[in-house]
Amino acid sequence: MSFISSAFAQGSAAGSAESSLMQFLPLILMFAVLYFIMIRPQMKRQKEHRNMLSAMAKGDEVITSGGIVGKITKVGEAYVGVEISDGTEITVQKSSVSTILPKGTIKSL
Repeated sequence: MSFISSAFAQGSAAGSAESSLMQFLPLILMFAVLYFIMIRPQMKRQKEHRNMLSAMAKGDEVITSGGIVGKITKVGEAYVGVEISDGTEITVQKSSVSTILPKGTIKSL
């Protein structure tokens, strides 16, 4: 009887290693899918936005995240001056600029 119990114990040890790997496989696959669908594209957008903000210069036409359209008059370390109409300038955080428009887009300034 003890011989048979030892044989079962040896077989179950090898099976439990495989079954524990199979239990973690769906978790690993879910993380991989999450990375490629959500995390990686978000990191790419953040990098593009950082590059856009560092390339901003005086005279660029921009749209802020609040929807304000204007022309950059001053560029600072953390803030930019945006002229929204003749003689009207506001100061916004650099990170609130969402898009740099092509030159000549704003004609009413």
